[in-house]
Amino acid sequence: MDLRSLARLRPAPTRYRRTASALIGLTTAAALTALPAGARAAEPQAADGPLLSYVVNTGTGHDAALTAEAQIARAGGTVVHAYEQIGVVVAHSANPAFAATLRATHLFDSVGATRTAPLTPALETDPVSLGAQEAERASDAAPAGAEPLEPLQWDIRTIGADRAQAVNPGSRSVLVGVVDTGVDDTHPDLAPNFDAADSVNCVSGAPDTTAGAWRPTTGAPGYYHGTHVAGTIAAARNGLGVTGVAPGVRVAAIKVSEPTGSFFYPEAVVCGFVWAGEHHVDVTNNSYYIDPWYFNCLEDPDQKAIVQSVRRAAAYATGRGTLNVAAAGNERWDLSRTIDDATSPDDGTAVTRTVNPHACLDLPAALPDVVTVSATGAKNLKSSYSNFGRNVIDVTAPGGDRTAYQPPQAPATSGGILSTMPGGGYAYLNGTSMASPHVAGVAALLKSTHPGASPHVIAGLLEREADPVACPSPYDINSDGTADAVCEGTASYNGFYGHGMVDAYRAVTG
Repeated sequence: MDLRSLARLRPAPTRYRRTASALIGLTTAAALTALPAGARAAEPQAADGPLLSYVVNTGTGHDAALTAEAQIARAGGTVVHAYEQIGVVVAHSANPAFAATLRATHLFDSVGATRTAPLTPALETDPVSLGAQEAERASDAAPAGAEPLEPLQWDIRTIGADRAQAVNPGSRSVLVGVVDTGVDDTHPDLAPNFDAADSVNCVSGAPDTTAGAWRPTTGAPGYYHGTHVAGTIAAARNGLGVTGVAPGVRVAAIKVSEPTGSFFYPEAVVCGFVWAGEHHVDVTNNSYYIDPWYFNCLEDPDQKAIVQSVRRAAAYATGRGTLNVAAAGNERWDLSRTIDDATSPDDGTAVTRTVNPHACLDLPAALPDVVTVSATGAKNLKSSYSNFGRNVIDVTAPGGDRTAYQPPQAPATSGGILSTMPGGGYAYLNGTSMASPHVAGVAALLKSTHPGASPHVIAGLLEREADPVACPSPYDINSDGTADAVCEGTASYNGFYGHGMVDAYRAVTG
């Protein structure tokens, strides 16, 4: 599944894909340290509204951060954290005119609120827990050398990860960051590969490295999501449960979801990407979209500021050697075309908007240099829920499908993806949130095989070594005589599967 719609978790996480859009660029000028000629310093503003979080985008460097801090204080705000290296300051304010006041100074590239109202968490899809009898049958059927529950992992076989691990299970020098709800590092299948030193809690918008702060908030909607994702990437081959795609690499938790719900706000994701870049994370997995807007439209000043801050952070990570992988989302949308979105803002009263995906961006998947992933089921067809779109999807991977149209492969009793859960358990989930970590795992294998390769080279290898999947003709997953979606493109590159199914075996032998 994936969190709320999500990828967030909704019918699984939700994510989209990258679109070639005009994005706001970084400020390159020297830091601004004074008001423009003739301008008057604003008086401190009264706090008479709800406390909200903001991103303030300015020039890079210490002087620019000092200027921002002074103006933020005058406008009735407080600084949470200043990311001087990318020119983004996270601030809190209860002044309803906070953003307007800062924009009026003309000192900043953009200023915007990152939320609209108190959180209203919701869980739409629950995990399907693994039954004891099914686990016992799987263990009895497991061949010599396999993990006890590996017979239930049809997804691992689909991408050739079982064969790949016999050649190269992944290098300990490779680190994958799970940008998600947190990871239970005490799980027996995750503990051998968990990197606590490079894990962090970014929920507030500032890095918290307190021991264990990266763990999921038990009972919160979708709290198990990040642990499930981590298992798909790098569950150890230790004879206990399941195997990950790359069981030899390390994983770090980069917790970015609110503890009261599966909300991924911009300031937390900015923190996560900067952390990844500064801690030599080779690959990040992003099985979510950034709340509260499914699409951030550049004509809106708040959403423009969100786009700019997240883009800066993601570009910073890429520039420091991190490949970012993201789920395409679970709304069945064709992301290459105009969409009627009635889901946003999801932390307040949603309104219906007609959005052009080239001007209104899903974050982080719509950003440049992000590998966007669609999902397939056990019959290797596009999952019923998966978003798609020509020139949007880069590659595809197993995400599972709960519908009866893609039944499970025996001995599994679910068509979902089996992986680790908090507390030492296992469960099946479905969603593009589950497809994306398969790609992150293959990327980690590629990095293990080509340790000097840049993020751009690894992304290119993912596409080049993928197994092409042609468009179904027609895509009538429920066999009612009506096409359920239209796949455009060629056998080697199309809107359902991008360049094709990722191939773990080629990643270590190609």
